[in-house]
Amino acid sequence: MKRILITGAAGFLGSHLCDRFIKEGYYVFGMDNLITGDLKNIEHLFKLDTFEFYHHDVTKFVHVPGQLHYILHFASPASPIDYLKIPIQTLKVGALGTHNLLGLAKEKGARILIASTSEVYGDPLVHPQTEEYYGNVNTIGPRGVYDEAKRFQESITMAYHRFHGLETRIVRIFNTYGPRMRLNDGRVIPAFMGQALRGEDLTVFGDGAQTRSFCYVDDQIEGIYRLLLSDYSLPINIGNPHEITIKEFAEEIIKLTGTDQKIIYKPLPKDDPLQRQPDITKAKEILGWEPKVGREEGMKKTYDYFRTLSKEDLEKTEHRDFTTRNKR
Repeated sequence: MKRILITGAAGFLGSHLCDRFIKEGYYVFGMDNLITGDLKNIEHLFKLDTFEFYHHDVTKFVHVPGQLHYILHFASPASPIDYLKIPIQTLKVGALGTHNLLGLAKEKGARILIASTSEVYGDPLVHPQTEEYYGNVNTIGPRGVYDEAKRFQESITMAYHRFHGLETRIVRIFNTYGPRMRLNDGRVIPAFMGQALRGEDLTVFGDGAQTRSFCYVDDQIEGIYRLLLSDYSLPINIGNPHEITIKEFAEEIIKLTGTDQKIIYKPLPKDDPLQRQPDITKAKEILGWEPKVGREEGMKKTYDYFRTLSKEDLEKTEHRDFTTRNKR
């Protein structure tokens, strides 16, 4: 039985990856410090004899007993509300955490896949974004803690690949959505759906002309799975290239939820990218992958999930208690 370590296992993507690899017959070690992850996302796995959970911070020394074939490094805050609240921890998990896991992969002779992001492109001057584009990133802006953490991740991963001959993979993840997203994590889809379910007006930042491309979680997981098992070591974009403006998307949410809220406008946050669309030519050619789930179908599944949440979950705002230890 192949053995795989998945960091960030209690998070949105991490928990879906745990499900997928257990389904594929792997023995899964899940690891998470639960700063942004939620055990509810993986509690259904605790009864299985092919799953183990480690409550651990990957910025500390990482040890997993026995043989290890693969590592998926998905431990990181991924939403603005998180990485603006814990900027030092965000930088540490991208730097120290990635270094620790690359060292573990080297020790175990394991293949490691690093979760990067479309944010490495910053506010792009090239559209759509290809993997060859170096990006337009403000290193000292508020979003720089996340953007630069991910850019460093890519650099040290390629250094281990070239210098140590380590088998590495890098996925650049574009906006992904689906069940298990945190309702109040600051990203577009849960923010809009939370407001709609609470009967609030939908908040659009700027004039709403900025664009995003949304990929359903099942498609994202399939792309990651294929990349891990491929022979390709350079970064690959995984996302849905169907682009939509934020204003149009807000109108879709109002239609989907059957509510009559208005759209209200607020100032655009600093360094918020104006365009985001993946070029997935490499994913198609190398992995034979492209998204299958249309936005209408995916959004209905996501909305149905959010409707199952308790009234308390819908009404509470994000107020996580980040301790001094986590802020260092």
